[in-house]
Amino acid sequence: MASITVNGNRLNIDGLSSDTPLLWVLRDHLGLTGTKYGCGISECGVCTVHLDGEAIQSCVTTLGEVGDGEVTTIEGLSKDGSHPVQKAWREHNVPQCGYCQVGQMMMAAAMLRSNNDPTDEDIESEMWNICRCGTYPRIRAAIKSAAKEMQSK
Repeated sequence: MASITVNGNRLNIDGLSSDTPLLWVLRDHLGLTGTKYGCGISECGVCTVHLDGEAIQSCVTTLGEVGDGEVTTIEGLSKDGSHPVQKAWREHNVPQCGYCQVGQMMMAAAMLRSNNDPTDEDIESEMWNICRCGTYPRIRAAIKSAAKEMQSK
């Protein structure tokens, strides 16, 4: 039996091998369906979660690789949607189809943790997630709004 910490809770995971992708642990075994499946090869960023505060792609990260690290999903970013990134996404009406947006928000939150005043170039280099709807200008605006809120705290 493996155990992992997800959104602050230490959970026992029974019956899975250590090479099970974290994405399936989260979605199928823990019922945390906010994290989405995209490409399955770490090319699109839809499945982005945090491992010890760093953005990772849960489709290519195994249960064994998580080890004693702490996983944060969109459900754990804030309990009430009050994280500055979540608020900024609503403020700028970022989602169009919405499928990629959870991964986008998780990537943005991780970036803002280490850089709370990103330039356009920083955002373009860090935010490599794919959005088929092309909401990139709204994503950039939302990240800058979230950064301002985080700077004011």
